[in-house]
Amino acid sequence: MSENEVAVPVPQDVHDDGEVLEGEVVDRSYTPAPKDYLAQLSERRAGRSPLVPLWLKSRADALAVLKWQAEHSGYVLAYHTLRTPKYAARLLARSPAGVWRLLVELVRWQFDLEGRPVRRAAVRRENAEEYLKLSERRDARVRARLWVTLIAAITLVIAAIILAVAAPSWAHWLTLGMLITVAGIVGTPSDKPLLDRAVVPARVLKLTSDMVIDALASLNISGINQALSRGGRGITFPAPITRDGPGWRADVELPLGVTATDIMKVRDKLASGLRRPIGCVWPEPGEEHPGRLILWVGDQEMSKVKPPRWPLAQSGRADLFREVPFGTDQRGRTVPVTLMFANMLIGAMPGMGKTFALRILALAAALDPTAELRVFELKGSGDLSPLEKLAHHYGSGQDDETAFRCLLSLREVRTDLERRAKVIAGLPKDLCPESKVTSELAAKRSLGLFPMVFIIDECQKLFSHEDYGDEAGKLATDIIKLGRAFGVILLLATQRPDKDSLPTGVSANVGIRFCLRVMGQTENDMVLGTSAYKNGIRATTFTKKDKGIGYLAGETDDPMIVRSYGVNSPAAERICERAYAMREAAGTLSGMAIGTPMPPSYDLLTDVLSVIKASEKKVWNCVVVDRLADLRPEVYGTWADQDEAGKTATLTAALKPHGVSTKDMHGHTEDGRTSTRKGVEKTRLIEAVERRQ
Repeated sequence: MSENEVAVPVPQDVHDDGEVLEGEVVDRSYTPAPKDYLAQLSERRAGRSPLVPLWLKSRADALAVLKWQAEHSGYVLAYHTLRTPKYAARLLARSPAGVWRLLVELVRWQFDLEGRPVRRAAVRRENAEEYLKLSERRDARVRARLWVTLIAAITLVIAAIILAVAAPSWAHWLTLGMLITVAGIVGTPSDKPLLDRAVVPARVLKLTSDMVIDALASLNISGINQALSRGGRGITFPAPITRDGPGWRADVELPLGVTATDIMKVRDKLASGLRRPIGCVWPEPGEEHPGRLILWVGDQEMSKVKPPRWPLAQSGRADLFREVPFGTDQRGRTVPVTLMFANMLIGAMPGMGKTFALRILALAAALDPTAELRVFELKGSGDLSPLEKLAHHYGSGQDDETAFRCLLSLREVRTDLERRAKVIAGLPKDLCPESKVTSELAAKRSLGLFPMVFIIDECQKLFSHEDYGDEAGKLATDIIKLGRAFGVILLLATQRPDKDSLPTGVSANVGIRFCLRVMGQTENDMVLGTSAYKNGIRATTFTKKDKGIGYLAGETDDPMIVRSYGVNSPAAERICERAYAMREAAGTLSGMAIGTPMPPSYDLLTDVLSVIKASEKKVWNCVVVDRLADLRPEVYGTWADQDEAGKTATLTAALKPHGVSTKDMHGHTEDGRTSTRKGVEKTRLIEAVERRQ
């Protein structure tokens, strides 16, 4: 056995030739086959640098860069234009020194003074022959230069006479200004530039590989420590560290067994190792494999960068079937979201920008004139009040009345989902091949498949409500699960994202999540999904000053840092006025926006008791529903449109939050036959009313 072969004990084996071996060689020395030439070319192509910068490959990134450059150039031009009088005064003050410098240089050139040290050196060496040659050459140069100076002086005098006699007065001032400018520039000291600095460069050190390696070493990760103990082997940089927007980008190949998630978990320590504020340091996973780290280090903290204006603030309209601008990433690039076929949950501590983020999405929905809005702001502060003028349903307040109206609207939407499903099922396959709403179908108002956006701010007040919470949670879960294909979008925001305030069916099934600062792991994972905290996606690392900054999950493959756009109340009013005009022109205003009030509020227990006769102790659900429809057709009419099983299930679900259960009961049908069906006992209803009181 050669020295490159390793024997591993295995059970005895009998080979085909009958020989019995005690061990089997598992590693053998071998000569690798030569690589295929085409494979070598493929490897070389894989390592090529892009022909054009990455930002030129994206239209949005290119526009962002060009916009920034135009704004920067415009600012610099305006800055210097305003200081033109100051610069003119400087030129005038420095022009005498400039004239003196020009005269001194003219004399030095005219009399060949630059050659004097050479001639003096010849005198010191007492070399008469060399001195005579140098003197003759100097005399010839002086005579030639004298003629040049004389001709130039005569030309200038003639030009000055012509200018003074024949030229207009503005030419006199222009010439004088040019002379003063030239003299002032010549007379400007090297340590006192003529122009002020329009932009003071940030005192930020360039990010280097040594800085990155030192910072990684400070994290005390075993895999990195082992790599550093071998002289840094295992930490490489597959691409040069370059400028990327307002910061530096480093692509880092981590040691074997170390993942980008390991670095993301200790972002605060990494920032300490780089000696940068934590708001400047953003590690992200690369696309190649888990061990590739993309480290972006900004020049300024993300919270201190001036936020750009929302692209739709002044003009334009939105299309919910397409991307709408939601925020910006660390580099200042626009981050869009696609709301159609998705739902969104926003969670944060109070005062961290949750409502501002929700308002951006609500305004985007308002700017799509085909969309129907149902807006309920359960905090009662009126942050979403600009939307009232164009919303189909609107409510604002912390009272039970507002919560109940929100529940009523959820019931309507849940019922409408069944209608939408029937409409789509009845459409020809060539019009609806994927069995879901398309922009073309949504534009046909007669089908009733227009986008429907249901917005609930402070949704924990509804889901934790003693009487309405259970039913509201069930309805919201059904809408999230079933409404995607039918054009129904649910947008929820909460400042208490915990298991008691947010139904697990909602938190587990919502498609897009935006989590701003939260205090604990439980709240973090309730918004961003199970194990998000474990995987390094930690909104707990945001600080009090990081308002509007959070993790956006579900829009891209990996969660990303996003700062939502901000629109204040006056700007939101102007946007909603524009949205109202668009809807009025399109004829899509409905509900409360055209003066049609919501169905009147009611008390379910009181209504059920009122339709049960005094002589009745128990009544079937289907009978109660029919009677309720006769009592309040505008409220219970849709319940009675269902079959018997649907009526029974609807009433059972509606009574469950009140603690009233239904059970099988014997009874007689209208034709006198005996039957067993689900029903409700009168005593149970009375007990529920007494408990509530």
